[in-house]
Amino acid sequence: MAELGQGVVVNLDPKPHHNKKSKLKKMLNDYQLYLFILPSVLYFLIFHYAPIYGVQLAFKDFVATKGIWGSPWVGLKHFKLFFSSYYFWEIIGNTVGISLYSLIAGFPIPIIFALMLNEVSNKHYKKLVQTVSYAPHFISTVVMVGMLYIFLHPVYGIANTLIKFLGFEAVDFINKPEYFKSLYVWSDIWQHTGWNSVIYFAVLSNIDPEQHESAIIDGASRLQRIWYINVPVLMPTAVILLILNAGSIMSVGFEKVYLMQTPLNIKASEVISTYVYKVGLQSARYSFSTAVGLFNSVINFMLLVLVNRVAKKLSSTSLW
Repeated sequence: MAELGQGVVVNLDPKPHHNKKSKLKKMLNDYQLYLFILPSVLYFLIFHYAPIYGVQLAFKDFVATKGIWGSPWVGLKHFKLFFSSYYFWEIIGNTVGISLYSLIAGFPIPIIFALMLNEVSNKHYKKLVQTVSYAPHFISTVVMVGMLYIFLHPVYGIANTLIKFLGFEAVDFINKPEYFKSLYVWSDIWQHTGWNSVIYFAVLSNIDPEQHESAIIDGASRLQRIWYINVPVLMPTAVILLILNAGSIMSVGFEKVYLMQTPLNIKASEVISTYVYKVGLQSARYSFSTAVGLFNSVINFMLLVLVNRVAKKLSSTSLW
């Protein structure tokens, strides 16, 4: 607003309705872009935001005939039951143990693989290794577990055939609780290392070759060039992926664990996801399983925030 002589007032601010019209006009002009992202928006609304409505089951005794709204509130009853259950610490220990094992063993291997393969000069050999390393990623989980059962069979498996050939007794790897975590983690590493290294290959491909040429002129060895040029370039990407992985420590994939689970190894293989499935779907304790799942999600969120804050302080790289 500006006041001129003789009481004349002039409005210098843009008209609100004019801004709205211009925005609407811009949206209509770019309607193809909005249509393009519409399926993704609908996916997240339907499958990620709408189910949040059911979180209230964790604080109710669900009765199917009464529905979610009509079921009585019980507060933290189901959380207390879970925390005081006989299997609580065993389930938490198995879940965290498998996740940390996977993170410690599996996270650096794709980085090392990408750094090593990036130094290969033979293009044909490089493509062959990449193809062979990517292929296991497309094996379904059911087939993967079936392969483990066949290879590790105590009588007919390749592994035990070799062990017996060397003069040792056959080992029932699948049913031994002490082998479960290693079988789960290392089979997963074998299956996904090549695929997980793709993002690191993409980062390495953006490095200016002149940096390596200058380092060679200065007398730097190959290891020195990897350490002082390639590794620092990979670090921001690695930190972001580490934060995301740390935010899912309490989430061990259900399908593979459940398929590998047997009555003999259940002491080491029962995790939160399989426990929720058995309690929630098989025993129809929907409120209890929702409470366990909510607890799992809250812990994951807290870990994500914590690791993100630590990473931001140590490396100035973070999600937010």
